[in-house]
Formats: sequence, C-alpha cells, structure tokens
Amino acid sequence: MLDSERSFTYTIFMEDGMQDSILRSRIDELKNFYRSQGRMPSLSEVGEIVGFRSKNASHKFINKLIKLNILERDAKGRLIPKSMAASLRVLGTVEAGFPAAAEQMLADTLCLDDLLVRHPDSTFMLQVSGESMSGAGILPGDMVIVDKDRGPKQGDIVIAEVDGDWTMKYLEKQGDDITLLPANPAFSPIRPLRELKIAGVVTAVIRKY
Repeated sequence: MLDSERSFTYTIFMEDGMQDSILRSRIDELKNFYRSQGRMPSLSEVGEIVGFRSKNASHKFINKLIKLNILERDAKGRLIPKSMAASLRVLGTVEAGFPAAAEQMLADTLCLDDLLVRHPDSTFMLQVSGESMSGAGILPGDMVIVDKDRGPKQGDIVIAEVDGDWTMKYLEKQGDDITLLPANPAFSPIRPLRELKIAGVVTAVIRKY
C-alpha cells in the first residue's frame, strides 16, 4: 500500500476509532472490485463487498472516502476512484539518447487515470485496427483514449464518421474545408462527400509489450 493511502487510513482510525487493518482491508476490497470489474460498485454492492448490513453504513463509509479524496462522484452521482486508483512511483527521468548516469530517486507517485483522463464522464477507449496512423506511433492492437468533450482543433487526431464509415486520422481544416489525413503515405487523405461527424479527440495511446 502506498504511503499516502496509509496516511488516509490512519486519519480515519484516529477520527472514528476504526481499526486500521480493517479499514485498509475494506479499501483493498473496493480496489479489487474496481480492477476486476472495470467499474466502481453501487451503494448496495459496497455493502456486500465490505460487509455492511445497512445502506446507511455504506453511505457513511463512501462519504468518508470522498472527504479524504480517495473517491469522488461524477455529475450523475457515480463513484470514481481518485487516490484509490492504482498509482505508480515516479523515480525520476531516464536518458533516451546517449547513456548517462542515473540515480533512482522517488520523485512522486502518479495515478495513470489522473495523467491520461481529463474528463472521465466523456472519455472512452478504442482498440486500433489498421496501419494508417503508424507514422504517428499508433499501431494495430494499441488502445487509444478518446475524449468526446474536447473540441477538435487543427492537427488533432480524431475519431470520425465519414459518409457512414469510421476512421481515425489527423484533422486538417482550411476554412470550411475539412480533410482527414493519414500518418502513413500508403493511405490516401479522406474528404467527406456528404457527412462528417467527429466523435472525439485522441488524447493518449496505450501499448502493452
């Protein structure tokens, strides 16, 4: 468990007299649910997971975690993990050019959700198929994170529906004319003939080795 999480649980222990080990165990159970299901539990599911008999107890528990910045609620009242989400240690920087001496130093901890997702309610993921964006470092099998609330600008990589077909390309705007440009010379630019809908802007690429 991260030091920040230990401090959260210790604070709750001091305020309510709840045993630290029990609280950490309950938070870990919520984490396990989130990682296995890909979503946060409902209020009734929270009670089942941590062993509360009443919804009121679950409600108080959730509100406490929100107060401590472990969880938050979105505009629709759904739970979103904050400091409870998986965080990784940032140890410093690494030289990607010529070899250089490196010193491992703990600089901070970083939650990937905070780094990659700015608008959770309007963000989704897609798996890449095809090689038209290979020049942008986006390869088949990669996952792209797409923000549908971010206004598309010149040069953004967008997910678009063009005349009934979906594609991912660079957005090129010249006045009222719009062209979707590939990042691979083997593919041709696309100019909409009838209809163009921008579903969102690609904000990040994820590749698992």
